[in-house]
Amino acid sequence: MMYNYIIFDIDGTILDTEFAVLSSLQKLIFEELNKNSSFEELRFALGIPGEVTLSKLGINNIFESNEKWNIYFKEYLDKVKVFDDIKDTLVKLNEMGISTGIVTSKTKEEYINDFVPFGLANYFKLVVCADDTEKHKPNPEPILKFIELSGVDKSNTLYIGDTKYDMECAFSAGIDFALALWGAKVSIGINANYIFEKPKQILELINF
Repeated sequence: MMYNYIIFDIDGTILDTEFAVLSSLQKLIFEELNKNSSFEELRFALGIPGEVTLSKLGINNIFESNEKWNIYFKEYLDKVKVFDDIKDTLVKLNEMGISTGIVTSKTKEEYINDFVPFGLANYFKLVVCADDTEKHKPNPEPILKFIELSGVDKSNTLYIGDTKYDMECAFSAGIDFALALWGAKVSIGINANYIFEKPKQILELINF
């Protein structure tokens, strides 16, 4: 299968943000709901927009709480890193003439604050953030928006992500999906076209 456009998720796929996301969310929940929550209980939050997470948790002042969560997230920024081999893989894909893009549940502001500083933004031709669409993953709208803006052919496009939401979004949009096992850690219940244990495996898909 020849792909000429590869779309990436950010959290859990390009950036290892799990510890920072869940630690800052724990802090927020303790403050807002006076409740201690384990990482396990909060893992559902990985891969969906912050406002969706907060409403599922029963937090009322969603907008203010999301702002606060973003502030707490910054306290853990030193724990966020780019997964090994991601940069090399992006460099090689670009050298091979493969276009790369992003579909993320981060808002534009979160993308600018939390992703751009890592210096990878130039590798991506197009970025679709949470505030670019009304509906979000697992709904296909973010990927459909990407396809509409980029004019790519669905059959030559692959989405790489780490959650079930990413898989459902890709399949509902009619494109192939690869699971980033380096971020997902488990593949139970995820029926991906490909399961990659490390980023360099993406390059093996690109045949000439």
